[in-house]
Amino acid sequence: TDAEVNIRKKTFTEVQTERLEQAEQTVLIKCPPKLNEKKLLQYLSSHGNINSHFFFENRGIHALIEFSEKDSIASLQDAVGIPSAAEHHVVPFKSRLFTFTLKNPVSQAAEETPVHLSPQSHIPAKELIQKLCHADNISSQMYILLNEYQLTEENIKLRFLACSLVRDFTRAYFPDSVVKPFGSSVNTFGKLGCDVDMFLDFHDIRKHATTMKKGPFEMEYQMKRLPSERLATQKILSVIGDCLDNFGPGCTNIQKILNARCPLVKFSHQPTGFQCDLSVSNSIAIKSSELLYIYGCLDSRVRALVFSVRCWARVHGLTNSVPGTWITNFSLTMMIMFFLQKRSPPIIPTLDQLKELADKKDKHVIGGYDCSFVSDLSKIKPTKNTETLDVLLGDFFEYFGNFDFRKNSINLRKGKEVNKPESSPLYIWNPFEQDLNISKNVNQPQLEKFVAVARESAWILQKEDKTQRMINKEPWGLAALLIPFGKSNPSKMKNRMKGIGSETIRSLLDSLKLNNANSLEKAVGK
Repeated sequence: TDAEVNIRKKTFTEVQTERLEQAEQTVLIKCPPKLNEKKLLQYLSSHGNINSHFFFENRGIHALIEFSEKDSIASLQDAVGIPSAAEHHVVPFKSRLFTFTLKNPVSQAAEETPVHLSPQSHIPAKELIQKLCHADNISSQMYILLNEYQLTEENIKLRFLACSLVRDFTRAYFPDSVVKPFGSSVNTFGKLGCDVDMFLDFHDIRKHATTMKKGPFEMEYQMKRLPSERLATQKILSVIGDCLDNFGPGCTNIQKILNARCPLVKFSHQPTGFQCDLSVSNSIAIKSSELLYIYGCLDSRVRALVFSVRCWARVHGLTNSVPGTWITNFSLTMMIMFFLQKRSPPIIPTLDQLKELADKKDKHVIGGYDCSFVSDLSKIKPTKNTETLDVLLGDFFEYFGNFDFRKNSINLRKGKEVNKPESSPLYIWNPFEQDLNISKNVNQPQLEKFVAVARESAWILQKEDKTQRMINKEPWGLAALLIPFGKSNPSKMKNRMKGIGSETIRSLLDSLKLNNANSLEKAVGK
């Protein structure tokens, strides 16, 4: 029945497809400063039915308008003129980005109505910590943090629109290409303000397989041949990068990073306010996004724990927005998933268990790696585990504070510790490319710092007197963990550093004494 269909959680692919379609029917309008919402919507409705809309602030007020029909956009575009400023010469590319101004501002200004603006960034650290202190328990604190930081419906629409606007350019060269977001924009673990990772996809496989069978001839396109797929990727991205740079309205700071392991183009998309990374189809990255999507949908504790631990790691300088020898958010998230697989009973299934549930349509072999796992969430049995987030947070720090990193590696396929195949300080098996370590970049001092801060955090949660701290108006629970430790009492830290190599203690203590008061702001703000 229809009701059951609505209750059934959509698969990752269904959600992506639906959002990409909606984005195709969407325009973005820079609004006049004295805005009457009703008049604007009334005018736009003359071009077609509006599915949804919202307003947000980004150097002026903008409206995202999603029509029910794609034709409405053409109708609106017919009514829009080309900018006539004499001092500029314009590139006449007609996009879905418009500026509306009032024809006679004076008479209309009186009709201004206040509009509700959807926030596109999360609250600052200080405000967050105050909010957390008013909660009843750690579990509530973690859900408050999740609610403040997670992507909103509106922000997700804006991310898909950014991809759709880039697609308008790639289509000029490759008419059936698609630009899709992957990573944190779609895996349910994205935080307001995170970059948009997007990739360019050329494969419309289905259409292909059916029509090829007909007729007496083997038929194929004549195409330019290049010595390697990598070179083709670099050439395509280079041209698309130039295109955005030269013709893309609001695309600025274009950087082509074509010699990276995964070639990409970085740019700022000013109309939506996102920093974007564009690469060419990476099927394994999509599979990783889908796997995390499944884990994030299975149990509400999963996302609450991930957001809190990521925020904690950021505050203490364990993760960083620039690449380096730090643990990445992806590695940290995989460590949390592993921890949840190890609970008794487990909170989420192992990847091997998800693979056993896969049916024919879930079979995916990519570059020789078996990436099959079940896509239908209703086939996965809900967990019997009823542990609270208070327990899980404390046990997470305890578990990794005492994990034998020298001997063991972390394997999400099996859901158990396995002997390390090689001597990297931190070894986390890539869930799909089984011979890769996703945390190869992490060095010994960074790992030891992680262990030290985890131990300290476990200790704070065990020892603190919540009631006393609340009476003294001191941060407690999760809030106490989101304040850099070096600040309050660096000597406390030294006692719990037993068993950690002395060569890194000095650098460790220095890095914990975060230099100035706004380092917290910076840490949480990223």
